Amino acid sequence: MAKKHNYSAGPCILPQEVFQQASEAVLNFNGLDLSLLEISHRSKDFVEVMEEARALVRELMELPENYDVLFLQGGASLGFLTAAYNYLPKNGKAAYIETGTWSTKAIKEAKHVGEVEVLASSKEENHTYIPTGYEVPGDAAYLHITSNNTIFGTQYHSFPKADNLICDMSSDIFSRKVNVEDFSMIYAGAQKNMGPAGTVVYIFDKERLGKTGNSIPAYLDLEVHLKKDSMFNTPPVFAVYVSMLTLRWLKGIGGVGAIEKINNAKAEMMYNAIDENPLFTGHARKDSRSAMNATFRLTDDSLAGEFDKMWKDAGINGLKGHRSVGGYRASMYNALPIESVKVLTEVMDEFARVKA
Repeated sequence: MAKKHNYSAGPCILPQEVFQQASEAVLNFNGLDLSLLEISHRSKDFVEVMEEARALVRELMELPENYDVLFLQGGASLGFLTAAYNYLPKNGKAAYIETGTWSTKAIKEAKHVGEVEVLASSKEENHTYIPTGYEVPGDAAYLHITSNNTIFGTQYHSFPKADNLICDMSSDIFSRKVNVEDFSMIYAGAQKNMGPAGTVVYIFDKERLGKTGNSIPAYLDLEVHLKKDSMFNTPPVFAVYVSMLTLRWLKGIGGVGAIEKINNAKAEMMYNAIDENPLFTGHARKDSRSAMNATFRLTDDSLAGEFDKMWKDAGINGLKGHRSVGGYRASMYNALPIESVKVLTEVMDEFARVKA
């Protein structure tokens, strides 16, 4: 089978060895002659999976003792509401920065819990940049940000300072080193750098929980899940298992610091190809560009049909941009090899040569 260069924005590319191990587990897990999909989630074999997945997050993110880890369901979309219930007190106010589609949805969900103040937004320029220059109000219970914006291709290169900083890190978690102690909570859907769709990881300072006075529905209460060791209800066993395998792979190649260097090299190659080619232009401002999602378009849209044929013929998949931006989006998550970026940039160079 010909190799595909998979630029899908999510669900996205994962390491080939992870696919192989996961497929074997579906047929016969741990030599039990049973599938991973049919064993009890309370069995010793799966409990060990859950505990290893949580331990790998702790190790790779270098978590202090007061931070804990949960693997839950609902994705980051449920995380929007979970964050507000657990950190926004009765009659309190939360501050948000609007940088794209997912932060807009987070704002909408938080309003179900309490007052929300949007401190800054890049909406008026179709989210081409990360806003700066705002002040976090002293009466804000927390500041919420989205670290990377998959649709618009922007990313925080440094994080704002806040007493309680909460971050949706769905599309760049484990892609670069961060100081976890700068955050009260990080949450992230698995389907970018960590695993398949179906689970979300929560990383949080457990000492900051239980202080809102809210009556929290059980499934949205992080303290409930913590007391049950991420097993309050039947967990998404396959998604957690594949996430564990992916985190093992990441540890095996040297961890977050090692993959960060690779990701920076991929991003540099991709953005050089955009900037040096007269047929293409980037969407995001250079000071806000994402290392995960490079968004760009043709300077002449009438050439789209010819360019599309060239990249598809080269075995490239998932390059079309989101309808909010148009053009193209090269999603360069952890498992995308730099060789795939080279194939795309060579197609772009060849297209310019042919059209010159």
